[in-house]
Amino acid sequence: MKSILLIEDDPFLIDIYTTKIKESGFGVEVATDGEQAIKKIEELKPDLVILDIVLPEVDGWEILRRIKSELKLEDLKVIILSNLGQKEEVEKGIKLGAVKYLIKAHYTPSQVVEEIKKILKP
Repeated sequence: MKSILLIEDDPFLIDIYTTKIKESGFGVEVATDGEQAIKKIEELKPDLVILDIVLPEVDGWEILRRIKSELKLEDLKVIILSNLGQKEEVEKGIKLGAVKYLIKAHYTPSQVVEEIKKILKP
């Protein structure tokens, strides 16, 4: 079973996304702040990270930078799922190594799961 780490601080969204992801046959873990996220990435070595940008303690940009440099997880796939939708932010996310940048308002949870399936298909 492919494992996904959802890094999100909104309890309502955590509930919706974890339910949808589990229903699709993936294992899912949750981190609600940046420090916890970095620890869980190192421990779990997930197949995919779904990353919010606006987080307590350490923001998503810093987490993405650490994944790609310090943690030596260049191959770890990261989807940014954020409300930040400016063109510059989307470009920054892709440049830092995210495979997708999804704006929360533009995707339903079901559509997010479809994107996950495309990225994790064998």
